[in-house]
Amino acid sequence: MRFLYVLILSLLAIPAWAGPDLTIYAGAGLMKPMEILRADFEKEQGVTIKVHYGGSGEIFGMLGMGRCCDVFIPGAEKYTNDAKKNGWIKPGTDRKIVKHIPVIVVPKGNPGNIKTLADLGRSDVKITLGDPKACAIGKISKKLLEKNKLYDQVKKQVAVSGPTVNQLLIYVAMNRVQAAIIWEDVVAWAEDKGKVEVIRIPEQDNVIKTVPSSVTNCSKNQVLAQKFNDYIASDKAIEVWEKWGFKRCTD
Repeated sequence: MRFLYVLILSLLAIPAWAGPDLTIYAGAGLMKPMEILRADFEKEQGVTIKVHYGGSGEIFGMLGMGRCCDVFIPGAEKYTNDAKKNGWIKPGTDRKIVKHIPVIVVPKGNPGNIKTLADLGRSDVKITLGDPKACAIGKISKKLLEKNKLYDQVKKQVAVSGPTVNQLLIYVAMNRVQAAIIWEDVVAWAEDKGKVEVIRIPEQDNVIKTVPSSVTNCSKNQVLAQKFNDYIASDKAIEVWEKWGFKRCTD
């Protein structure tokens, strides 16, 4: 009996496992700067943060299925705007962080001799594009190709599509395809390692988007969530974003 009493007391003394203080849903292409910002914020605040990285369509769908996060950071504002319409975002918390700029990326040496958007529709090239239903870059690629009246031709040359921008970069770096449209900031590591080259799209032909961040209505720790939301848009954090190729929002 005494043993049972001691056992119960010892079990009561063991604290229940605590999950992370914050859960973040973020676009897969934001992983490099987000991991630095997450670690810095954890150290400053003495908290733990779990980040789920995925295609913007995926993380939007997770919210739609009732899988709550504290801060929502997709790759384009459309997903935040749709989340606001659905009542998932706390009013007044959405922030514009940095610009997302589409570029054409090709393997080192440019074996397909790609120079313009129109070259993506040539019959002698194989390309990859993001899935418009899965990731922000897929949706934006379709929009900018439609803007330039190239989508119907270019889609015929798609050998493989990808659910995240990271996957598209891998296809190019491994020479599985001759070109892709991805975010400029995502190519930094592969470009530095001599695996890929970047072809910039003229601004008048491009569709430049903004990376947004916002606190969700379902957050259980909205004060801390708001602190993190403010932190990743601060001047100190923007320096980290810029080191990874993102451009500061000026509007």
